Amino acid sequence: MSVDEVLIETDGPFGIITMNRPERRNALSLSHMRALTAAFRRVAETDARGIVLAGNGPVFSAGHDFADLAGADLAGTRELLLACRELMDTIHAVPQVVIAQVHGMATAAGCQLVAASDLAVAARTARFAAPGGKGGWFCHTPMVPIARTIGRKRAMEMALTGDAIDASTALDWGLINRAVPDEELEKATRELLERATQGSPRSKALGKQAMYAQLDRPEADAYTYAIEVMAAASQTPEAQEGMRAFLDKRTPEWPA
Repeated sequence: MSVDEVLIETDGPFGIITMNRPERRNALSLSHMRALTAAFRRVAETDARGIVLAGNGPVFSAGHDFADLAGADLAGTRELLLACRELMDTIHAVPQVVIAQVHGMATAAGCQLVAASDLAVAARTARFAAPGGKGGWFCHTPMVPIARTIGRKRAMEMALTGDAIDASTALDWGLINRAVPDEELEKATRELLERATQGSPRSKALGKQAMYAQLDRPEADAYTYAIEVMAAASQTPEAQEGMRAFLDKRTPEWPA
């Protein structure tokens, strides 16, 4: 894979990771997913406060690259799907807020990327699909984060019909946070990311990781876990500074 197939840029306090395979509609080949995973880990080690995930070309991502999969044996296919899981897990694990900036189509594993991101903003002309339901290879792994994001009945509809949904429906179903005019996509993405990265970066990182850890637990277990995390977090310099600043009616000064 060309090193230029994943671009890493800096825009003020934010890192921008761009899928740059427009000729392949940003299809997620094995090498491309590994490069994306490496890119997230690289930005995670910087002082960036947030990460934008975008795609060059006419679509956000067409999903898995069938050029890797047609004729692949079981071990090879499993390797690719495990690399995809590693990418999704890395998006959850990095301390920064990750926001998907979606245009065109987000299909199958491309839609999985949207669901796995912490936040998502889409152009009104964007479309989302898990098309395996109308083909010969069901979208089993893309539906893991999609179902957890939009709920069982809606996930079943997407998975079984394979039909694309528009940005308004994706917003109504909770797959994305905003649906905006195409020309406002970058601006709206940055505005939401700026709002989502206010406050202490370390507190935000802990909060993000704890959210994912408790979301799929039974409510009683989730409370047990969250109480311990929140109690421990109260002892951090950031938490104490935030409380003191509130009581003193001043702007907090976050520890470096």
